[in-house]
Amino acid sequence: MNNDFLVFGSPAIGDEEIDEVVDSLRSGWLGTGPKVARFEEMFKEYTGAKHAVAMNSCTAGLHLALIAAGIGTGDEVITSPMTFAATGNVILHSGASPVFVDIERETMNMAPGLIEEKITPRTKAILPVHFAGRPCDMESIMEIAKRHDLTVIEDAAHAVETRYHGKKIGTIGDITSFSFYVNKNLCTGEGGMLTTDNDEWADAFRIMRLHGISKDAWKRYSKDGFKHYEVLIPGFKYNMMDIQAAMGIHQLSKVERFLKRRNEIWEHYDRHLSALPFITPSPQENSTRHARHLYTLLVKADELKMTRNEFQERLYQQNIGTGIHFYALHLHHYYQKSLGYKRGDFPVAEDISDTTISLPLSPKLSDEDVGRVIDAVNRIVGQERQ
Repeated sequence: MNNDFLVFGSPAIGDEEIDEVVDSLRSGWLGTGPKVARFEEMFKEYTGAKHAVAMNSCTAGLHLALIAAGIGTGDEVITSPMTFAATGNVILHSGASPVFVDIERETMNMAPGLIEEKITPRTKAILPVHFAGRPCDMESIMEIAKRHDLTVIEDAAHAVETRYHGKKIGTIGDITSFSFYVNKNLCTGEGGMLTTDNDEWADAFRIMRLHGISKDAWKRYSKDGFKHYEVLIPGFKYNMMDIQAAMGIHQLSKVERFLKRRNEIWEHYDRHLSALPFITPSPQENSTRHARHLYTLLVKADELKMTRNEFQERLYQQNIGTGIHFYALHLHHYYQKSLGYKRGDFPVAEDISDTTISLPLSPKLSDEDVGRVIDAVNRIVGQERQ
């Protein structure tokens, strides 16, 4: 038996990515350059969006999306509490306030039926999070946004491959931000991408991501000769490097094959874990495509006779890495102390926050690895049921 620690979220990196990175190193062009431009074109074609603008993170993308949409001090942005800290933090960085709505238990996405009661004269945007790769109810969200003249900025950190009613995520909301962090379905180590059909916003993203200097500033050191640049606005250092894009070019070409493997692992988990004292992820709708980013079990603590945290520790003792996605954002110290949120505000999100655990799910996993996870879970359940 292989007793090595099974790292949660370990990426599948092949020789193609390694060779392309080495090529970038040998070329001497390490920062934003021709490979970033190539990756942007590939991603634009993959999603069907008019513009794709590469960033150094999804977080940076969300921040620039809020700024470009004119969201600032005193404004409010409606979002989900079942998300990573970045989603709420960027709203605060823009000067606005995050306003949470509870989630649907089956999808773990924000409940559209609860949105309108949170809309005030200060509300400027809705920021849905496609949790685990399952699309939000974008039809309802877009209808609400249209009625109230709100911008929709999608957090698609989990949703590169996701589709909703035949449409690719990245082409539905006004702006969409994707993540290419190390454990994401498309990995560049760090990195992200903004998509939009709005020409003005796309130009603003290109300028803001690199100190606010002209959008083609990266070309100033090209073989065409040095070109002076001009600072147009006080921008940020949010640009992607060619070294990252070198990985992304090949990761994107494999993403559909990787999704097929993720589906195989997902089905294997479903087949072997559905009868155990857990709630397994609910089936996806026929008209959508789940990106299979996270396989989330909900621990039935009363039946299992242990808490989620105890179950996670038992898996760790058997060399199985796991994740918690997520500890609900409104339960964190800052959000309670500074914004007045408290336990009891969003009961569905809190229940899932207390019981959820994510199992390893990566195309890098072998059948043996998947079997190790299933066997470990069964051993723990068996020990507790004796």
